[in-house]
Amino acid sequence: MLEEKPTPAESSHPAVGYSYPRDLALFVQDRWRGPEPDGGVDLLPDPATLHYFFSACYHASMLREEERPVTFRAILAPPSLFTREQRPPEGLQLLEFSRSLLFHPSELRRLSAAADSQRTLIGVQSAGNEDGGLRIWGLINSGTRWLRDVQGGRRAGPSLPHAPVVHIEAPGSIEVYKGYDLIGKLQAGRLSGLRVDLFESEWLPVEFSEFRTTLMERHEEGRNRASENFAPLEPTLPRRIAERMMKRVISMLRAARHGGTIIFIPLKIATEPNGTDSYIDLKYRFAGGRPQPSFPDLVVEILNRLACVYGASHQSGQKPVGWAEFEATTDDELALLDEALFETAHLIAGLAAVDGAVVLSKDHELMGFGGMISGRLPAIKTVARSLDLEGETFAEEETGNVGARHRSAYRLAGALLGSLAIVISQDGGVRFVCQKDGRVTYWEQD
Repeated sequence: MLEEKPTPAESSHPAVGYSYPRDLALFVQDRWRGPEPDGGVDLLPDPATLHYFFSACYHASMLREEERPVTFRAILAPPSLFTREQRPPEGLQLLEFSRSLLFHPSELRRLSAAADSQRTLIGVQSAGNEDGGLRIWGLINSGTRWLRDVQGGRRAGPSLPHAPVVHIEAPGSIEVYKGYDLIGKLQAGRLSGLRVDLFESEWLPVEFSEFRTTLMERHEEGRNRASENFAPLEPTLPRRIAERMMKRVISMLRAARHGGTIIFIPLKIATEPNGTDSYIDLKYRFAGGRPQPSFPDLVVEILNRLACVYGASHQSGQKPVGWAEFEATTDDELALLDEALFETAHLIAGLAAVDGAVVLSKDHELMGFGGMISGRLPAIKTVARSLDLEGETFAEEETGNVGARHRSAYRLAGALLGSLAIVISQDGGVRFVCQKDGRVTYWEQD
């Protein structure tokens, strides 16, 4: 059994109360909710097995594979639970080894190089003998559709058995899922059962309400000019489309592991000549303030085409066309526009690889990149770390223990009310930073 021992620094501060895989196993057991309602087999193993599964993954996360961080997904389920002769994107493809392997951190490290965590799971099962223990039986090719909630994909992926699934994306960090549902996570020695998605908050959409209003006004203009019938659309669609694009940008920057900063500037400042100069030195500024055609143009094209596609079959009294219809459509033109949406995300993520921030106005017009936040802005000594989605509860923190990228974002938020910075660290951490209720506040995004 792998033992977790506190470091000397942790031992000298017992009141801190760090958690370890043993604590995570107990946490997951409490939240698992027992057998499946349809009478299926409960796939949660006994406490000792679950602890061992988490411990090996935890220790593997601390290793390096040829100087690369070890990242992987592993599922504790036998191969008999999976349907054979399938493949992604709509099914799971089994790659069963001719002989099983020892389940050990060093083996997980070696397999992580071949098992891309976004596309592949490592299959693990009980050894099935008196010695107990676990064995690695093979790999499962899942494709990437399961990432749609994180990366903004449009189609749902194949289902997984409701068995324990571990995601390892950073040293000492474990997320545990029941299939695709988050059950618990151990991060920085702290246990949690919540996935923080700022895009589900109430405050973040309010920051871009003017942008959404403008998009719907432009869509209505297209509706009035159109000769064919347009189906009514749900007003939340522009928001969902913009969120998909930003989720993909964040996901690509996290995967690249070089970090980056995305800054949204209030429209009033963005539309003034040299309005950003007091706050940001924008090295690469686009002529005319934006590239042509712009992201808002693309969103309006998507809205118009979606309304047109469903217009012929839409009947009076039917509910407006919404996100479900957008995901389900097979229209070629919409598929092309959707591809353009992701190309825009790739463009922004690529620009963020240059030193400095990518700067957009709050109507998502791309202003430029290589932006350096002015060092003349007042320094921020303390910030509020939000403890909930809405920033209603928070803990005050000093800023001395973060890098220059974060301190710059804090200075901007303190000086420019209405600005929003998304800071992605090299280790994959994501912080949303803005001023709320007179305090510079940040949220950690999962």
